[in-house]
Amino acid sequence: MTKNQVVSSVKDTDLVEKRRNQMIKGAIALFKEKGFHRTTTREIAKESGFSIGTLYEYIRTKEDVLFLVCDAIYDQVRERLEAATDWQDPSLANLEKVAESYFYLMDDMQEEIIIMYQEVKSLKKETKEYVLQKERDMVAMLEKMIVTCLPEAMDKQDAALIANNIFVQGQMWGFRRWMLQKQFTLKEYAERQIHFLMQSLSVDGIQTNETH
Repeated sequence: MTKNQVVSSVKDTDLVEKRRNQMIKGAIALFKEKGFHRTTTREIAKESGFSIGTLYEYIRTKEDVLFLVCDAIYDQVRERLEAATDWQDPSLANLEKVAESYFYLMDDMQEEIIIMYQEVKSLKKETKEYVLQKERDMVAMLEKMIVTCLPEAMDKQDAALIANNIFVQGQMWGFRRWMLQKQFTLKEYAERQIHFLMQSLSVDGIQTNETH
């Protein structure tokens, strides 16, 4: 399933995108407050600024709204990673920029990420698999960046594990905010995680020598 397969009776693609973006914003606000199961489609319609009848012109079920929310979250993450990545001139500095950009995005989207992980279990099997595949694709993008930027070859399994570490460290800022955000500023958190990343890649010494 893709977002283009969420059935709409409206054929104007620009209008469909506009209305669904309104729906996503309204749904996220409600899911933050009440959760997926306690939120009704009527409430989503009202929060989005249109009638329940209009809502059902663009989706079939409440699950469609949750799917669109998850899809929008991952689209934003992918776009941010792609914007920070320089495939033409990869470097360790570029890898640091990608990781930093990702951490800052996770700060911006911490509520949405928490909602998604809490509610993705409510999606049907094929829809859930699509959302999880998007996550795998983004981890693979980080893995490719790591392999491309390193001055020496790295074992593929090691690169995959480090890519997953970066991905989870960004999400951890939101999941464990009750503790982490009392101990670190976002800048401190990102800097320390990137420092440990460079150590794990055995290039921390290289970076230090280059900057002194």
